[in-house]
Amino acid sequence: MMSRRVDRDVEIETRNVEERNDSSRVASTLIKYVAYLIIFFGFLYFLIKYVFPMF
Repeated sequence: MMSRRVDRDVEIETRNVEERNDSSRVASTLIKYVAYLIIFFGFLYFLIKYVFPMF
């Protein structure tokens, strides 16, 4: 049996997975989304209280 040598370029991909357990980053993200929720519900309150009664 004849064996052939196959030349291939193989690129090995390495990934560095870093777990982000920084509590200050989690806290700032939480504050940001809580602020979004407060603005959203404030806008809904404004619509229900002032805009819808006009119709």
